[in-house]
Amino acid sequence: MTDPGAYCREIEAHLCRSNGGHLIRIVGPAFELVCGWIDSGVPLQVAVGGIDRKLARYHGSGRKGRPLRIEYCEADVLQAFKEWRSAVGVSGETNGVVSASRDYAVDRSDHRRISLPKHIDRVLAYTTNRLALTESGAGLQAALVDLIDKLEILRRNASSARGKAREVLLNRLVELDKELLSDVRAAGASVMANLEDQARAELKPFKARLDKGSYATAFAACTDRLLRDHFRLPVVQLDD
Repeated sequence: MTDPGAYCREIEAHLCRSNGGHLIRIVGPAFELVCGWIDSGVPLQVAVGGIDRKLARYHGSGRKGRPLRIEYCEADVLQAFKEWRSAVGVSGETNGVVSASRDYAVDRSDHRRISLPKHIDRVLAYTTNRLALTESGAGLQAALVDLIDKLEILRRNASSARGKAREVLLNRLVELDKELLSDVRAAGASVMANLEDQARAELKPFKARLDKGSYATAFAACTDRLLRDHFRLPVVQLDD
């Protein structure tokens, strides 16, 4: 079980660093708020990511001298947790049992269809920029170059693709996304053990409520998400 004291101290330390050294104590109602995140299973790094979103907007608004309190971060933390659950595939509870699924975008009925050519163009632009970063290792560079070559081929037919032809291209993007993760996993073997440990820590609050197959699915998805974040990889597939 997550230690509330340690969890809160980590968040206090992060807020202190991000607020220019101002110490924001998490006590009283703020402590109860954060304990609610713990009870809901919000991983520490997901909570920190949500806090960082709020901090970016807060400091970007030009406010000076007034440190951000944790109470004002709740909406961003819960949104980050919602996105984490969707990405990992932990979809909800039924009679105390959490299900896991690879259908990461659960409800897309209200979203307009995204332009396939524009999506491919965005992925190409992001991948090209990522390739230009000097810290990319040889294995990662090879994986990104291979992805760019394959995406450029798909882009030629994306504008005119309709119906079945469009579905074929969408399926191909899913395949390319899996291939990219597989190639980078091999190239980044030295960091995989650490990423897998992080995935286990993130899923720990849910493990007792997941059956063996669901946990394996969630663990793989969580590890993939951490791998993508670590190497700043593009999301190639398009949830349409």
